[in-house]
Amino acid sequence: MSETNLLRRPQAELRALQDRLLRQMVELCYYSHPFYSALMRRERLEPRHIQSCDDLVRLPPSSKTDFLADPDAFRLDARELSVEEGTLWKIIYTTGTTTGRPAPVYVTAHDHFAYMHVFAQRQDLMGLRKTDLIANLFPLTTFPLGAYSRAPDEAAAVGAAIMFGNTGRPDQSFPVHRSLDDAVRATAQHKATVLWGVAGYVRRTLMRAQELGVDFRSVRMVMTTGEASSLAMRDDMRRRMRELGCADTLILNRYGSTEQGGSMVECQEGSGFHSIAPDHIFHEVINTESGQRLPDGEPGMLAFSHLNRRGTVFLRYLVGDVVSISHATCPHCGRTTPRLTSQPVRTGSILKVKGTLVNLQNLSEELDRLAALDEYQIVIRPEIADDPFSLDEMLIRVALSGAASSDAAEQIVAKAMQLTNVRPRIELAERNEIFDPLQAPKPRRIVDLRPPR
Repeated sequence: MSETNLLRRPQAELRALQDRLLRQMVELCYYSHPFYSALMRRERLEPRHIQSCDDLVRLPPSSKTDFLADPDAFRLDARELSVEEGTLWKIIYTTGTTTGRPAPVYVTAHDHFAYMHVFAQRQDLMGLRKTDLIANLFPLTTFPLGAYSRAPDEAAAVGAAIMFGNTGRPDQSFPVHRSLDDAVRATAQHKATVLWGVAGYVRRTLMRAQELGVDFRSVRMVMTTGEASSLAMRDDMRRRMRELGCADTLILNRYGSTEQGGSMVECQEGSGFHSIAPDHIFHEVINTESGQRLPDGEPGMLAFSHLNRRGTVFLRYLVGDVVSISHATCPHCGRTTPRLTSQPVRTGSILKVKGTLVNLQNLSEELDRLAALDEYQIVIRPEIADDPFSLDEMLIRVALSGAASSDAAEQIVAKAMQLTNVRPRIELAERNEIFDPLQAPKPRRIVDLRPPR
């Protein structure tokens, strides 16, 4: 199938391509992938049993728990591949394993070029230009995070320039990290046109730019990924961009994961996250109890399967987010690829507090709307720390802005009770006590400190 307008091709043609690629992927996994080879044999499945994406339902889903238990078991045996397919290009890392070490995701030369090709071909949706200078605001961590490492790949694919803020937790042996202020001033000095980072950090960058009075007039777009950003947070960033006199106030909201190796992107705000690489990744929504695929519009766990990958490979891998999906043609842009039609909700955001199941992401989104807050964190913990049978307590730690009214705390309490039926306790803190950009790659908005029961 031609690359031209792949995202607008008839769905039957796209599914035929996905089926063909999946057959090749399953064949490789059956003979050369430690985890899926063992799983298929245990389930008495052979490649002939999975000839289409519809047949994938015969394969039990795999999870982050499976991956973290043995990351190397998810890597194809390079000895069974060609030199280009099997040559290791780089390793990026995701959440820590059971040993506390980060989990490696192996990227071969095949995977690297495929990733660049996707972003070079589909910039009509991504919005980067070859004339852009991207400020990479992802943190420089002790292990290569996917977003930090992949940003230059996308810049190279488009032909854009890129600079690095190199913020993050300082290394005592090799002091190469820079402060937030350094990153802000470098962004202004180089006249960056695109700010790219975790939403909470990009917001702090804009806040600090206002406080320092630097020149951000060259900035035309913000790209956010790695953290859910509510409409209220994006509105806040747009307001700050206008106040800074930015060239434009475009915000591109992206959704992805290190394991997936690609992003889903909104064509416009609220349109849903489009799959930009349906020839590399197949998405589905799953009922985790039955393992069966759910119909369009019904919420369930998002899973993806790689269709054309040679390093670390996943099939029916549960991301950990609750979503709903649509295969209908997008009414906004006419693209025919699948879209996530609900804001992904991290399963850890849905908690039982004082016996009531509450969606703390809803509360988080409401707190994003409050101009009185510079930073906040929702903490669920025992009322009595050393009592294993203590009742739960909701604590909201807040850093108030200079313009906050005297009744800001009461407003927060009222909003929390309205959305959760739980009265929180408010704790005032400095914004760096809640989220210090030098110590953490992104804010932890929701923290559950209760011991397992």
